[in-house]
Amino acid sequence: MAVASPSFAAGEGSGGDPAKGKQVFKQCMMCHRIGPDAKNMVGPVLTGVIGRHSGTYPGYSYSPLNKHAGENGLVWSEDLIYQYLPDPNAFLKKFLTDKGKADLATGTTKMTFKLANEQKRKDVIAYIKTFSPNAK
Repeated sequence: MAVASPSFAAGEGSGGDPAKGKQVFKQCMMCHRIGPDAKNMVGPVLTGVIGRHSGTYPGYSYSPLNKHAGENGLVWSEDLIYQYLPDPNAFLKKFLTDKGKADLATGTTKMTFKLANEQKRKDVIAYIKTFSPNAK
C-alpha cells in the first residue's frame, strides 16, 4: 500500500464516475448506508464522510483503532479513502505509526471488506462525494 504517494494530483479530483460508483456501493451496503435517511448498521453511515474525522459518526460504536486515528487527526478526504479501501487495518495502523502513535496502532477496525481495484475505488469515492457537502 502506497500511503506516502498521493493517488490524486492536487485539484484533479477522483477521476471516478458517480453512476458507476453507485453500482460499486452496492457491495458496501452489506454494512453501510448513505443518504438523508441513512442509519448506522454493521458500519457507520457514510453520508458526509468526506471532511469528517475518522471514528466520529454519532451513535456508532467504532473500533479503538478507528477512534484513535480520528483523535490523532485523520479527516477523510477522497485521497485518504482511496488509500484506505485496499486494506483498512494496514492504513489505520500506518497512519497512527506515522503520527508517532504506534502504541495506539493495535487491534483491528471492524471493516473487513477490501477494495483493491483502482477504478472501482475512484468510482465509489465519486459516488460517496455526492453525499458529502463538505467535500472540496
